[in-house]
Amino acid sequence: MKFGRKTRPVQSEGTAEAPETAGTAAPAPPPGPGPHDIADVDVENDGIERIDLGGLLVRPGAGLELRLQVDESSGAVQSVLVVSSEGAVELRAFAAPRSGDLWEDVRRQIAAETSRKGGTATEREGRHGPELQCVVSVRTPDGKTATQPSRVVGINGPRWFLRATYLGKPAVEPEAAGPWEDTVADVVVRRGEGAMAPGDPLPITLPPEARRVS
Repeated sequence: MKFGRKTRPVQSEGTAEAPETAGTAAPAPPPGPGPHDIADVDVENDGIERIDLGGLLVRPGAGLELRLQVDESSGAVQSVLVVSSEGAVELRAFAAPRSGDLWEDVRRQIAAETSRKGGTATEREGRHGPELQCVVSVRTPDGKTATQPSRVVGINGPRWFLRATYLGKPAVEPEAAGPWEDTVADVVVRRGEGAMAPGDPLPITLPPEARRVS
């Protein structure tokens, strides 16, 4: 499966976790199921190694690789992809109002757009609540027509909204999507305090300590 014409794998300089010693308490886990707001997580001291991408802090699951989806014309990072040979999850984060259910509105928009393209969007209950299973027809590079399944999940946070789109195996076999869903649950969102209109994307940046692989 092709995940985008312009993606950049990202690797961070990993550090081994120090073994626990007598009298040293293990780091406390983040409160409740994620994704989490950065105000609720002690990212400096919780012992979890994450890749800091500005608006998102991501910890890819075992066997998964993090890539950035980049706009070819502007060079701006559009989204984060966590991939393997079997599938991927695309992560995008947006500003949201202080109250209300932005995901309910976005679900309706996605369903309407999918229907306009001649596809189907079926709502189901998943690990993170209501989600959409979508199927649309796409044109392959060799000119043939194929179907592209996806599974779209939305999570409302404090003044932010995270959208996760599963592709490949985690889209069509939700029961086998554990590594990708765990990655989504481990995401920490940094909204920032600046004024942003609802729906504005949170900035995604390449951390200076990360190494680009071309």
